[in-house]
Amino acid sequence: MRQFGELEAVIMDRLWEWGRPALVREVVDDLHRDRPLAYTTVMTVMENLYRKGWLRRERDGRAWRYEPTRSRSAYTAALMNDALGTSVDRRTALAHFVLQMSPHDVTLLQQALDQARGETPDQARSQARSHQEGGPARSHPEVGQARSHPEGGPARSHPEEDGSR
Repeated sequence: MRQFGELEAVIMDRLWEWGRPALVREVVDDLHRDRPLAYTTVMTVMENLYRKGWLRRERDGRAWRYEPTRSRSAYTAALMNDALGTSVDRRTALAHFVLQMSPHDVTLLQQALDQARGETPDQARSQARSHQEGGPARSHPEVGQARSHPEGGPARSHPEEDGSR
């Protein structure tokens, strides 16, 4: 999947923000606040997004109402998956990614992993306490805990600093 072009991204952002189907004319009028664009330019880009499967449309008189087929989060996840797919060593790529995350994002990732495994927040906390107290080890390292660098040596904030390739 390719990343959206500049105008595609602006149009999709507007539609995601609005959360409702919109006419090309509404999008053009809204975009005119930032820059003048021809109606046909916006119509062509929205038609292209429709053909690519990012928008669905429904007739409204002689015009079309467009709305996103997927959420902004689904788009972001697809981009992340594509980026991960460029690595021959997914485990190391993921470890480098996690090392660059803020503590807040690490917490969000841990919650997403717990949710994907079907754990409730209470189960995840209980399992984390058990692990911290020397209980049974989980099958994966705790995302928010101190960890060594995936290729050996101390953890670093930027993978490029480790000198290995």
